[in-house]
Amino acid sequence: MMRKQLFLVFSGLLLVVQFVYAQTIPVGTPVLDEYLRRLQLTGQIDSSASWMIRPLYPVEAFGVAHGFDLDSSVVQMDSTSLYWYFGKENKGKFLTLPAVYKNQFTSNYAFGGNDGAMIPNRGLQQILSPGVFVSYGKFSLQLQPEILLAQNKDYLGFPIEHQATILFYYEYMNRIDIPERFGLEPYSKIFGGQSSFRFNTEHVSLGVSTENLWWGPSRRNSLILSNNAPGFLHFTANTRKPIQTKLGSFEGQVISGFLKSTNFLPPWPDYTIQQNPVYYPKPENGNRYLSGMIFTYQPKWIPGLFLGYSSVNHLYRDDITDFADVLPVFNGRKKGPTVYDPIQEKRQQFSSGYFRWMSPQGRFEFYGEYGTRDNDRALNDFMTTPESGRAFTFGFAHLLDLKRPGRFLEISSEMTLSGQTIREDIRQLKTWYIHDHVRHGYTHQGQVLGLANGPASNQLFFGMAWVEGLKKLGFQVERIEYNMDFYYYRYEASKDFRNKYVDLVFSLTPEWKFGNVLVGGKFQYVKTLNYKWYLENVPNQYFVPGYDRENIVANLGVTYLF
Repeated sequence: MMRKQLFLVFSGLLLVVQFVYAQTIPVGTPVLDEYLRRLQLTGQIDSSASWMIRPLYPVEAFGVAHGFDLDSSVVQMDSTSLYWYFGKENKGKFLTLPAVYKNQFTSNYAFGGNDGAMIPNRGLQQILSPGVFVSYGKFSLQLQPEILLAQNKDYLGFPIEHQATILFYYEYMNRIDIPERFGLEPYSKIFGGQSSFRFNTEHVSLGVSTENLWWGPSRRNSLILSNNAPGFLHFTANTRKPIQTKLGSFEGQVISGFLKSTNFLPPWPDYTIQQNPVYYPKPENGNRYLSGMIFTYQPKWIPGLFLGYSSVNHLYRDDITDFADVLPVFNGRKKGPTVYDPIQEKRQQFSSGYFRWMSPQGRFEFYGEYGTRDNDRALNDFMTTPESGRAFTFGFAHLLDLKRPGRFLEISSEMTLSGQTIREDIRQLKTWYIHDHVRHGYTHQGQVLGLANGPASNQLFFGMAWVEGLKKLGFQVERIEYNMDFYYYRYEASKDFRNKYVDLVFSLTPEWKFGNVLVGGKFQYVKTLNYKWYLENVPNQYFVPGYDRENIVANLGVTYLF
């Protein structure tokens, strides 16, 4: 009787739930997300998946019986009320998904990225995400909302004493929606989370979803789509596993989604300079439409090599006029660099090319992404100045054998640059993620959809870890440069290059399995140099200490397998 009641409840959900999904390993799932990638490097799961389109489908791509039960030790169908079949010939399946709990504590000021629904916050914030999965025939529902609770304590952001610089700073803040703080009170919200409703065939899935998406091979920084912001509502048509052909295997995804703005203002919005306001209000309706596509190719003749390309288009919903705006990947509207196109100027566009080379025999991978801002450049213009509007990421990971079988020393590194190198691009504010017309920028719910550290950021990362199965003990070092375009834009005239805003980050990253509980942590010490590009000048002394700060950041993620 209980099973019949539950079945009726979830059958009703198929009809009335707004946000629905399919069984996947969500991007950022504590422990499981990185563990699955290590399994591919060690040759324990299928090596034909490119890892450039996430979330992943372990059941279809890797032959796992149930997506989150990678070693078949958790799910015992029809032995409990947590997992069971139903319907004619057991065509229906009900699974209780792992419950995910994440929290983050920051001591002095906001720090962090690639943390989904979490916000810029001082103090403690938490996310709880329970879930269920129901499938019947070719239809599937994954219902996994996210509940966010954040203390949202006050902290010092951009200093008001930085008077000579605030006007330059607002040239950027007026072109993107990334508030320093989400209001003045504790913040709470319920998101659709990692939920979806889908129609599935063997290779392809069609549906509607609010899942986080990650495009590209990078482990830490994706230029186009990452889990830095909450997942957004989108329609999707995507492959569930590589499609094998005589030329090799292919994967792909096409999306059309809806981005939301916030009503939170940048710091000091009432400030004026010579009676001129620094802040110019953005359009009241900041909701936007995003469309994009990505495809990957694994050549049959070069095992382990994956190539990919993606393109996205982003504009205000009120600016949609025809089908070319809905799927503009088929209409790039190419033009010369000095030609003004009023239709194209209303769109914010990005494109990116990828590669990943992986060797399970050597337990090694090397990957890269090269992206360009705007899709309007003609080929000869791009070939002449490929560095204009570019951003890129390169990285590698290697598992070295240790004495005991199954134990490895993992060495990884990644470098990301999105700051521009052409002076004219910097002076004209042609910076990644900001835009003259789409003045909410490439954001959703107040956070950038791509790089975690925001517009024109650069990052260098190195990590080393002892790993064995689901267990990991690691140490990481990062150097982060914030908005280098603003840095040069502001200080070029004065030739005062002391003010570079840099974080030096030292992290301990343990992961462990305690029975059915997977625990992942990241404990960080952050040394910030010239916080918000600020230092105080001292007469007759050029090299003075900047406004340097320290921050303690602790992240804890728990995945409970019922």
